[in-house]
Amino acid sequence: MHHMFQTSEDVIKWVHDRKKFGIKPGLERMEWMMEKLDHPERRLRAVHIGGTNGKGSTIAFLRSILQEGGSEVGTFTSPYVESFHERISVDGVPISDEDLIKAAEVIKPLAEQLETTDLGAPTEFEIMTAMAFYYFARIHPVDILLVEVGLGGRLDSTNIIHPFVSVITSIGYDHMNILGDNLMDIAMEKAGIFKSGQPVITGVRNKEILEKYEEIVKENRTALYKLGEEFTYEDLGPTEDGGEAFTVKTLYKTYENLEISMTGRHQIENATLAVMIAEYLRQFYAIYLEEEHIREGLKKAYWPARFEVVSQKPTIILDSAHNKEGIDSLVETVNRHYPDKKGTILFTALKDKPFSNMIQALEKLGYPIYFTEIDDARAATAEALFETARTDQKEIVTDWKGFLSKKISSQPEDELIIVCGSIYFVSEVKSVLKQLLH
Repeated sequence: MHHMFQTSEDVIKWVHDRKKFGIKPGLERMEWMMEKLDHPERRLRAVHIGGTNGKGSTIAFLRSILQEGGSEVGTFTSPYVESFHERISVDGVPISDEDLIKAAEVIKPLAEQLETTDLGAPTEFEIMTAMAFYYFARIHPVDILLVEVGLGGRLDSTNIIHPFVSVITSIGYDHMNILGDNLMDIAMEKAGIFKSGQPVITGVRNKEILEKYEEIVKENRTALYKLGEEFTYEDLGPTEDGGEAFTVKTLYKTYENLEISMTGRHQIENATLAVMIAEYLRQFYAIYLEEEHIREGLKKAYWPARFEVVSQKPTIILDSAHNKEGIDSLVETVNRHYPDKKGTILFTALKDKPFSNMIQALEKLGYPIYFTEIDDARAATAEALFETARTDQKEIVTDWKGFLSKKISSQPEDELIIVCGSIYFVSEVKSVLKQLLH
């Protein structure tokens, strides 16, 4: 057989080249490809997870719990932090070069054929999704697959699956230019992943949204499990080693004094969601789990760049918060774990993000803010960010690498350095810090 791809780099280049087709809503192209492949998406034992914030952390907690119980867990997730391959992983291990090439060789001819039809060329995300679903159906089937919604819900490429359960973590004003800025519109867009007969587990708190969700779920003849009602948590405060302690109560059981090593009250909410989903899978799909697996899984779970403390002296915190809700959580967590500390913030954002709200939220810490920019067509300029800031403790830093290395050598040990604003920037900083801190 003639190989279209020699290396995984060739695959990545081919997938990234699809960026030029933009984001095209609609499921027709996905359905066309799935049909040609004899419907791999129907063979997936999946949990579908949408929402504005908290998807990644909820998936990390849930994966960790399920793995403790001995299940093999696949994940298909959105933007990668360290490598392209990690978007398609089994038990947290990214897809091998060999399997990535295998999946791409099946999808490429379909993509080319599709391009000649009225439906037009599939987008970058559609290709990734098709490769992932083919991989988990035919190359490496898993006990359970956790699928993160890429954008929105209703018309997202992942929405061709029929999951065991659908999850909406939270609703906020992310991706405003694509989803419209009315919260209810966003909420309904996300509810596009609800399926007939498939229950919904949610962390959403807004009363009006929940009423709407109840209606849809009733029409679908199934149940809505709401955080704060059908399942609840009690916040027991920070633990000695920088994590959080809490008790979770579900319809089935109470788990006293659980612990997570991730930091922040919002992480308690994500962990509580994960407990509810895990319990649901145990009750209705005979997934093997004991209480100790839930305890251990929560404690071990780790999610890069979510209030990640990468160095103790000086204390450097990386946080990939990229919308106002994310920054609010960051500020709350700094106040919760480091009250009365001084600090410095290094910030940048993509220009389609509501960065003026983000900056205003950050200013509540009262720290000087240094604005920089990344080399990306979608990046906001340091100038634009600087202009928006109201604080008079603000500066533009063009050479952020130089800035960080100087800061690390001169900053008092008990002050914080916080790097945040864009997941792409934070992952770049992370790899640079590996060199600077050694």
